[in-house]
Amino acid sequence: MTPSPLPTRALGSYSGIEVGAIGLGCMGMSWGYGAAERDEERSIAVIRRALELGVTLIDTSDMYGPFKNEQLVGRAIRGRRDQVVIATKFGIMRGDDSSFRGINGRPEYVRACCEASLRRLGVDAIDLYYQHRVDPDVPIEDTVGAMAELVKAGKVRYLGLSEASAATIRRAHAVHPISALQTEYSLWTRDPEDEILPAVRALGIGFVAYSPLGRGFLTGQIKRFDDLAPDDYRRNSPRFQGENFTLNLRLVDRIRHLAAEKALPAAQLAIAWVMAQGEDIVAIPGAKRRQHLEENAAAARIRLSQADLASLAAIAPKDSAIGTRYPQANMRYLNG
Repeated sequence: MTPSPLPTRALGSYSGIEVGAIGLGCMGMSWGYGAAERDEERSIAVIRRALELGVTLIDTSDMYGPFKNEQLVGRAIRGRRDQVVIATKFGIMRGDDSSFRGINGRPEYVRACCEASLRRLGVDAIDLYYQHRVDPDVPIEDTVGAMAELVKAGKVRYLGLSEASAATIRRAHAVHPISALQTEYSLWTRDPEDEILPAVRALGIGFVAYSPLGRGFLTGQIKRFDDLAPDDYRRNSPRFQGENFTLNLRLVDRIRHLAAEKALPAAQLAIAWVMAQGEDIVAIPGAKRRQHLEENAAAARIRLSQADLASLAAIAPKDSAIGTRYPQANMRYLNG
């Protein structure tokens, strides 16, 4: 039986972008979670299945791979362009060996990245173009000004920012309307609630929640540090290391037990919580397998009661996760 189409949500109050309430984050198909997990043909099948389900927001970046993920997405959407809202990003520089080379928001870099992404994706225009991280050395007005030129040229339809501070969002929005802000948000990462969500809501900007499953930890499937592949980047994440891992596992166990009481997978409960935080939020969980994609998409139809939300607030209160989101060297680029 074919499931009914996903409910849709608008990205912001004025942009006109309407997408499936849950999107698909494609990073793990090409980068981050270990080479053994990558299978291009399987990933292409997952993306195409997502479109069948009404998952229309497909999220990628030039740094995933690097460069390979945009090519993969381009192959997957060929002949299906009218079914997809493509979101990609620029700004994090990586070498061919995936080594970090810094953050770049210079106007000439913006233009060059856009041209390269268009070629890799095989499209005439990018629907939603994000600055992946704010460059602390380039005024946001200069970066967004260059992005606005891409809109005027018809190469980009809407603009977004990722991991930007409330002050930066306001400055950027004054240069050109920002349609969406993408920032990590989940039961174990709730700092957007302090300033970011109030700011985007005041400006009519949509909110895209990445890592709503806490990089897979909130699924309950990761039980030991050694469950992570030797080349999995999560091994470098403070939340996955040492005593932090053990303490965070207790948090996940509480979420998993509540999900079991509701006869839900823990992943669905975690995504449903994100979706319940506002009709202006679109979550983009990653999935590399059809089973996980379908499970995640089904969370869009789950309605949590006030009692459910109260139970989650009790077992997973704000700031209950132990450890920073990224290694210390990377934290300076968050909420930039």
